[in-house]
Amino acid sequence: MGTEKRRILIVEDEKNIAMLLSFNLGRAGFDTDVAEDGEIGLRKALSDKFDIVLLDIMLPKLDGFKVLEGIRTRSNVPVIMVTARDDEKDKILGLENGADDYITKPFSMRELMARVKANIRRTAMVSGAAAESGMSAGGALTINTENFQVYKSGRPIELTQREYELLTFLASHPDKVFSRVDLMEQVWNYGYVGDDVRTVDVTVRRLREKIEDDPASPRYILTRRGVGYYYSTL
Repeated sequence: MGTEKRRILIVEDEKNIAMLLSFNLGRAGFDTDVAEDGEIGLRKALSDKFDIVLLDIMLPKLDGFKVLEGIRTRSNVPVIMVTARDDEKDKILGLENGADDYITKPFSMRELMARVKANIRRTAMVSGAAAESGMSAGGALTINTENFQVYKSGRPIELTQREYELLTFLASHPDKVFSRVDLMEQVWNYGYVGDDVRTVDVTVRRLREKIEDDPASPRYILTRRGVGYYYSTL
């Protein structure tokens, strides 16, 4: 039997773009489904199983931010925001609301494919490494690598998949400092492109808000000024 195809949900109201994405992703071996507005997209994302969601921001009925918010109440499926907006505030807002990545229209199919494959690849790689390591995060934090759940003082912490992967990666290399470019390559699984490294800062900030007693004075994920981030064992 052949390998089961990866499934991608495309939430896009512009039919020509949706058809182009579906056609090219299909040629690349993916199984796609299309939702033409935010309400249908949210319903499909929560009722079916997908490996990635490509989510436009400007959508009828529910905009992409609302759809993302709804997805994150029940699912950690990787979400790539696809938008015509090039405003950095929109990118940051999407990341802060739990998006894993973003790509700005107009984009090349080559770039989109690279990001889709990178997200799928890094999910498999980080999850596989975590399952094999069986590590503990130390302190009040525990990472259960069997069910991919993080606990603080015995209580579960709800993390997005990207937050979980970043925490797992840093905790598996304690006290080693990684630059933002390093983390883009190791966790996001692609190299530095433009201002992409801001993605790391936003994800670290969101992660600190969830795992730290005082995010302003972190205990676990620390900053080495001018260099990068590291997981502290002290």
